[in-house]
Amino acid sequence: MEQVLFIVWRESVEALLVVGILHAWMNQNPQGRSGKPYLWGGVALGLLLAVALAVLLFVASGWMGAAQDAFQAGMVFVASALIVQMVLWMRAHGRTLKRELESGLAARAEQANWWGVTALAAIAIAREGSETVVFLYGSLSNAGAADSAPLALAGLGGLALALLTFYVLQLGGRVLSWRLFFRVTEVLLLLLGASLFLSGVEKLISMDYLPALLDPVWDSSALIDDMSPAGGVLAALVGYRAQPALTSVLAYAGFWLAMATLMARGKRQAATR
Repeated sequence: MEQVLFIVWRESVEALLVVGILHAWMNQNPQGRSGKPYLWGGVALGLLLAVALAVLLFVASGWMGAAQDAFQAGMVFVASALIVQMVLWMRAHGRTLKRELESGLAARAEQANWWGVTALAAIAIAREGSETVVFLYGSLSNAGAADSAPLALAGLGGLALALLTFYVLQLGGRVLSWRLFFRVTEVLLLLLGASLFLSGVEKLISMDYLPALLDPVWDSSALIDDMSPAGGVLAALVGYRAQPALTSVLAYAGFWLAMATLMARGKRQAATR
């Protein structure tokens, strides 16, 4: 449930950031006010695309029969990859995002052609919405009827928290800065991405697609049991395991090695620009 709350919160804030920049520019520029219907049309279109993806995923999984477990394991890896991609993209474009959006809007205003704004808003909403849908798919498909209501409430709570966070961020650095927000949530997202990757590996082990090698490598349940309330939160958010298999340990370490490599490459590319 904590994962659902966090992902919906973070993804919603990113979508609100793009829409907020576009809307603020239109409010500040008289020639931009005629583009507002196109902006909100793009938001509606993006939401429809995200909903369509959700329906498609659940319908497709129902057709798969015996292959459903493998499909769900694959979607867990896709969700982890999307989280990593989101972090790397924001690190590369976060500083120039506002300037790039506003320069694009100025060009659209001069041409009196707002369809590009519709496409931009739709892509932004659909992108964040699709990432959320892919992540939630694994949680909802494995949830029983008793778990569906708490997960739905967690999603609504994440959306409400996103609206509150966006409002606080709009107040400026007096309370919370965008830079601090993205730095803190970046770390949390990477931890969550590692947890998802580990869950996918463990699913493959349980399906006998991967060997456990040595199971368990250690037993730290006397310190923190991953079935306890505190341990469960750590397991969901950072991938903690009290009794991990060796394959799981190697996979977790490999994830962070890959992340260190990708971030180092991103820094080198940024330095050469």
